[in-house]
Amino acid sequence: MNSFDDSLVRTLTERVVHQAGQPGEGHLDSIIRTEVARYSEALIGEGGWGDADEARITREVASSVSGLGPLQKFLDDPDIEEIWINAPDAIFVARLGVSQKVDVELSAEEVRDLVERMLRPTGRRVDVSQPFVDASLADGSRVHVVIPDITKSHWSINIRKFSKRVRNLSDLVEREVLSGEAADFLTQAVRSGRTILVSGATQAGKTTMLQTLLREAPPAERVVSVEETFELDLAIPDHVGLQCRGPSLEGTGEVTLRRLVKEALRMRPDRIVVGEVREAEALDLLIALNSGLPGACTIHARSGPDALGKLCTLPLLAGGNIDRSFVAPTVASVIDLVVHVELLSTGARQVREIVSPTGVDGSGDVTSHAIFTRREGKLEKVSQSWED
Repeated sequence: MNSFDDSLVRTLTERVVHQAGQPGEGHLDSIIRTEVARYSEALIGEGGWGDADEARITREVASSVSGLGPLQKFLDDPDIEEIWINAPDAIFVARLGVSQKVDVELSAEEVRDLVERMLRPTGRRVDVSQPFVDASLADGSRVHVVIPDITKSHWSINIRKFSKRVRNLSDLVEREVLSGEAADFLTQAVRSGRTILVSGATQAGKTTMLQTLLREAPPAERVVSVEETFELDLAIPDHVGLQCRGPSLEGTGEVTLRRLVKEALRMRPDRIVVGEVREAEALDLLIALNSGLPGACTIHARSGPDALGKLCTLPLLAGGNIDRSFVAPTVASVIDLVVHVELLSTGARQVREIVSPTGVDGSGDVTSHAIFTRREGKLEKVSQSWED
């Protein structure tokens, strides 16, 4: 939009908000259309704008009032995976895995207003006493905010979207993320109750891979998932999702991921899912899996074997009485498969390898072997099963 359009949208937004009382009420669409039409006639005469211009201004005002203003078009673009703000005049997006700066500038006040609008429905807050916040938007996107003086000068915002176009493993096969043979193998693994760890770097597609795997679970299976902030979109008939909660202003009421894992076990799960294992909750997950309950989770790692090694280290954060001599054999026995995904420089994602633990060596490290691995760009099967 040009500067005239920007000013016009701000003016109309103020009028709509004043008329509606609180944005988001049921009659909001009608108020927007009425105000745009009234302003059109007042500015340009009885003829008003053309239909295309009026429709465009109406969309911009609707986005400003009930959406995320200048950012809404990026949220609506299916090719954009993430939006981040380093400063009001430094806004970037990742389009099909490739980062680029966009021609949008906001004021510091507009940035703060956007954050307030995003957090208001969630009940979460960000302030000097709590300078970080994670929350989920209404469309399932995840927002992360950091404010000064943790950041140097400006509010830092990341909005991570999740693909609506990838629903199952066959969609990933079409995108050449993995082969059809590997997809069939993983489908059988999920349906037979195997525990799967999805590993990879940031933005490699771990959450998407986890979602597509879990959609292959038997329809009668009850799945309980726990996350820091809701991200998983599981099309499972019998599914309960739990998320963490930060402390109140009085410092009470916090619900941690460790607590959620323990509570999930009381909810009669057939499979337990941890969105991402980062810290001491790894111990609680291993204890749950060691009881015979199948599960799934994601973890940051450079390879499948590294993911197994990291899963042996994280439980040690739970306290000095946790011994690696317990953890490593447990990891080797309860994890059936590791699916390692990676982000290429082109922005494409792919499964690099699928590995399976084979035991613990004399140094106390978990050993593994590859079932599928990439050779000359192709994901090839190199072992018959996780039991070979």
